[in-house]
Amino acid sequence: MRIALVQMDIAWENKILNLERAENLLLKDKPEADLVVFPEMFTTGFTMQPATLAEPVDGVTVSRLQKLSDETGYALAGSVITEDQGLYYNRLYFFEKGCDPRWYDKAHLFSPGGEELVYRRGNSHLIVSFMGVNISFQICYDLRFPVWFRNRHNEYDLMINVANWPSARSNVWKSLIVARAIENQCYMAGVNRVGEDLHGNIHQGDSMVVSPRGEVIKHLSGPVEGIVTCDIDIEALKMFREKFPVWRDQDSFILGHDL
Repeated sequence: MRIALVQMDIAWENKILNLERAENLLLKDKPEADLVVFPEMFTTGFTMQPATLAEPVDGVTVSRLQKLSDETGYALAGSVITEDQGLYYNRLYFFEKGCDPRWYDKAHLFSPGGEELVYRRGNSHLIVSFMGVNISFQICYDLRFPVWFRNRHNEYDLMINVANWPSARSNVWKSLIVARAIENQCYMAGVNRVGEDLHGNIHQGDSMVVSPRGEVIKHLSGPVEGIVTCDIDIEALKMFREKFPVWRDQDSFILGHDL
């Protein structure tokens, strides 16, 4: 399976323009990939104004993205602002041709930015099986909390983080992407935006794919727009896990999550 990470600038709170850019990418540029992944809140930027921007699950944004997946054959992923039963979520959707959308709600809300004051946290994981690869998803700040995403008994092969991670903490981003790959014996992919948001936060990008050994396979450095593509070699992963079965020595625990 080949993934494509779309490192893009995001027009602030302009859903129409950002969706058009995503559509043009898929319909005109046609990246050579099976799964195309966009950053966190890629249709709006990381805004704390959900009341004017949120859409229901059957809203225009989700409908357009599902239609894109159906028409192009790409699987798509990325987070958008969603309203569900009167509550707002930073919700990552996974779209696959001919399937209903599946989603993950961000579990760790960025309290330094007040995210927990306007959005509802999620309390469950999303692991999907796509082209023989089990994929786990997380959103930005989740990267700092390894216990919640511990890969127990190799339940996933690839973890994907979609982010609006500022350049002031770029070293943390790069370090944690590598750490998560090593400790979970999985491929780790992080897609981050570039550009400056309305609040003056600058984003470096540094979208990358890291191997289960902690090796950076692909990396788009610098504040430039572009696409990172990488093949996920599931057979090589299985061989590595059998040759060096760290996962067999994991600590057993039952995880709770307070809401």
